[in-house]
Amino acid sequence: MKKALIIGGTGTIGSAVAKALSTTHEILIASRSSEYQVDLASPTSIKALFDKVGTVDAVIISAGSAHFGPLATMTPEDNLLSANNKLLGQVNTVLIGKDYVADNGSFTLVTGIIMDEPIKDGASAAMANAGVKAFAKSAATEMPRGIRINTVSPTVLDESWSIYKDYFVGFETVSSNKVANAFVKSVNGVQTGQSFTVYQ
Repeated sequence: MKKALIIGGTGTIGSAVAKALSTTHEILIASRSSEYQVDLASPTSIKALFDKVGTVDAVIISAGSAHFGPLATMTPEDNLLSANNKLLGQVNTVLIGKDYVADNGSFTLVTGIIMDEPIKDGASAAMANAGVKAFAKSAATEMPRGIRINTVSPTVLDESWSIYKDYFVGFETVSSNKVANAFVKSVNGVQTGQSFTVYQ
């Protein structure tokens, strides 16, 4: 059976992706606290993760910290949280992980609707999301050995609405299962360089 490494697999989206892929892949869960531990802000930690799991067929990221706060008070240090985690954490996972992904395997990264539809206090996170999307689109033209790379951009989840509803006034919510289907499309499909949006 093929192997899928899900970074952020203990979260709401990651858990749904793990369930959806479990019929076609052996699932390896990575997070800050799971058996396979990783800190996306640390290239050393990412390298150690891949050394531990070895060759996989799919790498899925459904994690990545980002700064949320008013632009008026945001500092360069605040913005580095988004840059080092949500953006460079995913980019570095591809740069390091490509040598551990099997021929014709795949990467699926995560972005978010706020890169397309701004929300209050979301400038830093939007920057990171858009950077990930642009990186994947360009990287797809150079990935070795038939490896594909896509991104999934979800809107706010049904399961998270009570927490984030004040930021997403008027937005439609989607279920984590619907978002998971976009990850399945990326992993088991043929497309590359695509951004799969799940906004309604």
